[in-house]
Amino acid sequence: MKKFILVMSVICLAFAADNFRPIHIFMIGDSTMANKTEKAIPECGWGQVLHYFFNDSVTVENFAVNGRSSKSFISEGKWAEVIAKVQKGDYVIIQFGHNDEKSDPARYTSPFDTYKTNLKKFMYETKEKGGIPILCTSMVRRHFNEDGTLIDTHGDYLTAAKQVAKETGVYFIDMEAKTKNLVEKMGPEKSKQLYLFFDSGIYPLRPIRLQDSTHLTQMGAFTVSGLAIEGIKELNIPLSRYLVKP
Repeated sequence: MKKFILVMSVICLAFAADNFRPIHIFMIGDSTMANKTEKAIPECGWGQVLHYFFNDSVTVENFAVNGRSSKSFISEGKWAEVIAKVQKGDYVIIQFGHNDEKSDPARYTSPFDTYKTNLKKFMYETKEKGGIPILCTSMVRRHFNEDGTLIDTHGDYLTAAKQVAKETGVYFIDMEAKTKNLVEKMGPEKSKQLYLFFDSGIYPLRPIRLQDSTHLTQMGAFTVSGLAIEGIKELNIPLSRYLVKP
């Protein structure tokens, strides 16, 4: 009888191992979050490195795409691809705004109209699948005023995102505020380490000098991703129990 129980226990454990599915974090957003190819080095999206902060109980799938707004992410069928994969207990991290303010009609959204509508679509459809949304504001652009403070380039989109979080009752991380605080503390010169500032001839696949105050280096990506993790801890989101030091 003891042998039978032992054998059955082994079988059950093996079956459980075969059917184990990690918690999934699905990330949707724009180029500041998106995965980059080898050709783009040293550019790196903060969603590209988020998995380094979690143990094997969590899988991160980054669906963020360069140049997308909340509108084009839906119209191109990318959101349909993501929500089809979401299962109960999974998380969806949402960060749009950079491209929603573009004049391009395929991407532009009105902050308190179509932008809010699109964000709510992400929230409600994630909840319907048993998933857990985490709404983020856009990370800050590195555009300094003469007094050393940063220019607000997102305006009403920040307010609209905060309103959506309050109206839908979802987790909310103010990435704009977190990155603004950090970049202002670093100052105009040191903060270049986070963004794409490099001279000609350093990177073979990107040989031309670049000064980009929107997109991140690998250092910037890990730093901004760390700020998102800080937000997850502050909100005491259950994901916190799976964190590790990268």
